[in-house]
Amino acid sequence: MKIATWNVNSLNVRLPQVSDWLAAHQPDILVLQELKLEQDKYPAAAFRMMGWHTAWAGQKTYNGVAIISRHPLQDVQTGLPALPDDPQQRVIAATINDIRVINVYCVNGEALDSPKFAYKRQWFAALTEYVRDQLAQHPKLVLLGDFNIAPADDDVYDPQRWHEKILCSGEERQWFANLLNLGLHDALRHIYPTGAHYTWWDYRGAMFAKGLGLRIDHLLISPALRDSLRSVNIDSEARAQERPSDHAPVVAEWD
Repeated sequence: MKIATWNVNSLNVRLPQVSDWLAAHQPDILVLQELKLEQDKYPAAAFRMMGWHTAWAGQKTYNGVAIISRHPLQDVQTGLPALPDDPQQRVIAATINDIRVINVYCVNGEALDSPKFAYKRQWFAALTEYVRDQLAQHPKLVLLGDFNIAPADDDVYDPQRWHEKILCSGEERQWFANLLNLGLHDALRHIYPTGAHYTWWDYRGAMFAKGLGLRIDHLLISPALRDSLRSVNIDSEARAQERPSDHAPVVAEWD
């Protein structure tokens, strides 16, 4: 089994890359973030013509999440129950075979003193509550996507420069720890306990060419999926393409 996550930073721009990536890598499940497409603009027919099942929650200009699967999707849900009036499309979940897949595009927060950071705090509390409930119902669960948190100094190219900055603050790292404390495991760190592994590189300053990135895209897995996990890889080749997303796909495989 192969499951991948990719923040594509506009599916309208990146659809040819996503189509090629699906054909080349043949995952069982690929989840996408930052579609930046209205609900009725999502290319569902194109994916279905390629043989994929899909579900999505679109939003004009911003946000948007999708699940693309080799197998049918059941019990599709969007949004967070604790934030019923939130207009931002950041969460979509589905059961695929016996695995609950929760795809998240977590709030960035902008800056620690920004009103958007207060929203990020509220949003992560709601996410944690939701995941706790989902874990009680689904022993096999994957929570994955763009978390907009680098959980440790190993996940940052320059920890001193990023110390207590957005994405790397102690408070945000505690929110990430709170998700792990529900019983989840950081899939990449299960395979690689230490070392630099980046999933996002700023477009500015030739950061990708310099190897200066952050690890903010994650797969968190329940204990029932931990022991059979075989590998986790970051496909940095996708980041090296012409007109790439600023994120690379993260791919986990199980026996």
